[in-house]
Amino acid sequence: MDSASASLLISGAPAVARGVSRLFLRNQIMVQPEVSLRNNRRADLMGLSIKGEIIIVEIKCSRADLLGDQKWPEYLEYCDRFFWAVPAGFDIGPLQNEAFMPERAGLIIADAYDAEIARPAALAPVAPARRKTETQRLARLAMRRLMGIADPDLMLSAIEAE
Repeated sequence: MDSASASLLISGAPAVARGVSRLFLRNQIMVQPEVSLRNNRRADLMGLSIKGEIIIVEIKCSRADLLGDQKWPEYLEYCDRFFWAVPAGFDIGPLQNEAFMPERAGLIIADAYDAEIARPAALAPVAPARRKTETQRLARLAMRRLMGIADPDLMLSAIEAE
């Protein structure tokens, strides 16, 4: 199967993540998927901008998942900018409500091929000590994942994640 055929099979959250990743890459923001935070939350995408800003993206593909997520504000203390990312055609009405902090949280509409920022995220700088810690954790995670790709026989699962 060629890559064009394979990309047609991507849907849901993986498709949204791919589109957001492509958008961010064009804008010099490098991301990692599925990043555990120190507060036991997991960011769907976490990245660094060329300016050193930490960005977290929470992907939602169903209204029930969006409305049932009461813990998302816990991501805000770990990033300078926070975005919701949803697939094209998603009802974004609830994301306009105060409970979803539209003045703070940006909005990205994405599919498997690309994405568009529908609402920019406000800049709310994290403390310098947290920035240093999270930037180092993100860099080490990326390196660990690359090591696993380069040598699949490595026992990376035996090494405690940070």
